[in-house]
Amino acid sequence: MTGVAAAQGPLVRHFTDLAAAGGEAIAAMLVDALDRKAERRGWPKGRPDADAPLDRHVLGMVFEKSSTRTRVSFDIAMRQLGGSAIILDAGTSQLGRGESVADTARVLSRMADAIMVRTDDHAKIEEMAHHADVPVINGLTDRSHPCQIVADLLTIIEHGKALPGLDVAWLGDGNNVLHSILEAAGLLRFNVRVGTPSGFAPDAEFVDRARRAGSQVMLTQDAAAAASGADVVVTDTWVSMGQDHAARKLAAMEPYRVDAALMGRAKPDAIFLHCLPAHVGEEVSEEVFEGPQSVVFDEAENRIHAQKSILRWCFGQIA
Repeated sequence: MTGVAAAQGPLVRHFTDLAAAGGEAIAAMLVDALDRKAERRGWPKGRPDADAPLDRHVLGMVFEKSSTRTRVSFDIAMRQLGGSAIILDAGTSQLGRGESVADTARVLSRMADAIMVRTDDHAKIEEMAHHADVPVINGLTDRSHPCQIVADLLTIIEHGKALPGLDVAWLGDGNNVLHSILEAAGLLRFNVRVGTPSGFAPDAEFVDRARRAGSQVMLTQDAAAAASGADVVVTDTWVSMGQDHAARKLAAMEPYRVDAALMGRAKPDAIFLHCLPAHVGEEVSEEVFEGPQSVVFDEAENRIHAQKSILRWCFGQIA
C-alpha cells in the first residue's frame, strides 16, 4: 500500500506509515506544524485556526485499543482545523460485532471525509486503506505508530536540535514506536542506537531499511553504550497494551531503565522522550521523568499539532 492509493474514486492519500508519505512530506508537515502552532499561541484550545482549512470536514475515529492522547489530540486537531470528529469504539460499533473491515471502510467513506484507526493488527489498516475512498490514518498498530513520531520529531526540533546527524538512543523493548523511529531515521537522515535485551530487538525489516537509506543503526544489549553521547533518549512502556504482564520480560528489561546514571551518559543537553503513559519506576525513574531534561508533556501536547499537519497532508493541503 502506497501513500497515494487508487480506491474507487480519485487518488487518495493514506497515512499508513511514515514511508507511505516519504521524507519530503514529513519535513513539510513539521514546518507546517511549527508555523500553525506559533500562529495560535495563547488562543483557547477549541478556537479554530484563522483559515479553518478543514471547515465542515468530519473525521471518523475507530478505536479498537484504549487511548488518551490519540483520541483527544485528533478531536482537538479537527476542531482547530475547523472540522469535527466522530468516535467509534469496538465495543459499541458493528466492527466489534463482526462487521468486516472492508464494509466498515466503505460505510465510513460515505459518511466521513477521513478515517483514523487505532488497532492491533497492521493488516487492518492496510485493508481499511484498500477499501476506503477517503484518507485512512494509522493511529497505532502493533507494527508502528507514525503519528507519535511526527510529534516526537516536532518536539526535538522545538528544543533546538537538527534532525540530520542526530543521535537518538532507544532503551527497552523493540516495539512499534521504535519501528517508526527507525523508519523516520532513514527518511530524515538521523542515527539510532538501540539498546534492548536478547529476544526483544526490533523487526529486522525496519533496521535494514534505515541502514540502506544511510542511517547508522547500532543494535546492542549494553544500555550504557546505547545512551552514550546521545542527543535524545527515548523509552516506552515495557509491556504494551494487550500483552501479558510477563515477569520474565520485566526482569529482562531491568538494566534498560532510564535512570539518572543512564541519562547521564547522554550529552549534557540531551532531552528525554516517552510517548506515555509511563510506568514511573519501571522503564524510567521518577528523577528522570520529572527532571529538567524530560520534555514528555511538550511531546504529548505536540500530538495535536502533528495530527493537524498529517490531516492537512492527507487532504492535499501540504505538498
